[in-house]
Amino acid sequence: MPVWHMSTLDTQSIHAGEPEPRIEGAVSMPVFQTATYTHDEPGASPRYVRYNNSPNHEALHEKLAALTETERALVTASGMAAISSALLGVLEAGDHLVAPHSLYGGTLALLNDLLPRFGITHTLVPEDTPEAWTEALQPNTEVLYAEAITNPRLEVLNLTGMVDFAEEHDLTTVIDNTFASPVNLRPASLGFDVVLHSATKYLGGHSDVAAGVVAGASKPLDNALRTTKLLGGMLDPHACGLLHRSLKTLGVRVRKQNETARALAAALADHDGVERVHHPSLSSHPHHDRARTLLDGFGGMVGLELAPQTAVDSFFDALSLPLRAPSLGGVETLVTQPVHTSHKDVSPAARRAMGITDRFVRVSVGLEGPEDLVADFAAALDAGLDE
Repeated sequence: MPVWHMSTLDTQSIHAGEPEPRIEGAVSMPVFQTATYTHDEPGASPRYVRYNNSPNHEALHEKLAALTETERALVTASGMAAISSALLGVLEAGDHLVAPHSLYGGTLALLNDLLPRFGITHTLVPEDTPEAWTEALQPNTEVLYAEAITNPRLEVLNLTGMVDFAEEHDLTTVIDNTFASPVNLRPASLGFDVVLHSATKYLGGHSDVAAGVVAGASKPLDNALRTTKLLGGMLDPHACGLLHRSLKTLGVRVRKQNETARALAAALADHDGVERVHHPSLSSHPHHDRARTLLDGFGGMVGLELAPQTAVDSFFDALSLPLRAPSLGGVETLVTQPVHTSHKDVSPAARRAMGITDRFVRVSVGLEGPEDLVADFAAALDAGLDE
């Protein structure tokens, strides 16, 4: 199919990477549930599931490269496998990384607990400015790391400024685009070198598969693939099939979640049970103007800081539609307290510095009707106030 017939994300999500001609006429990509493949040429590179080169892997890689607007893409066994493979692929002993202080808890654990064993250090900066980045620079700094929309407070970083700064100082830029998804942002188009996704979230979209994505140019992808092969962080064929299926509805799902999250945030912003609502669509959000410039949609995540007079347990108990569970990006609305899930292993002092308290609620908006979700959350907040 000519490239000009696949200019939109919706068309790419359905047709990019599909085998032509279709295998045995199958409309959907078959799952090759085998660990290894025969090869009759001794010198040929073998197909083997740990090498991430089965037909299912290759089809996914092509589709994901199209969706992320990158040269290549690689699927891994989880979002953390993607982050660790990417960073271990571009960093070596003696290197240093700079990142904002507000990061996913798993990433912070990787930076604090594992990478130092390999002689890799880091500095976290509290402010999103060139001055702060400059102060954090060391002679051995190699990577500038970011999240497109931060987890869980939904800050939108100065991404164009980071790319300019990295180019000036010859740094590799690595960005976790999980919360935005390719529907709302394609960081490679801004100049980021390596783009990461936890495909467990929006790309998978049904809470039934764990996967990750590393996307970028050939050199960092070669390094990430080598690391993935050695550490065994490959995606199995069945999970490849689930992810392949889910990507075909990515645009439809995420745009709906964008709209519903925006409606929910606006409806709850003035409720007495909420001290503050976090969503980039709100004019009260500190990065609202930046989000309007950078993003094609404001995202399906909402943060609620419950008011002091709201009983937290009563609020959760009164919710009927949302499920209280970690993860995000699925068709069901999920609610969680990051202090008990995504940032449970982060020190209390670091959580306080990030503004994460036991009254902060992270909402992953699903595909339910907006009016039903608004009514459910409003009733739960009312119940919390009645205690």
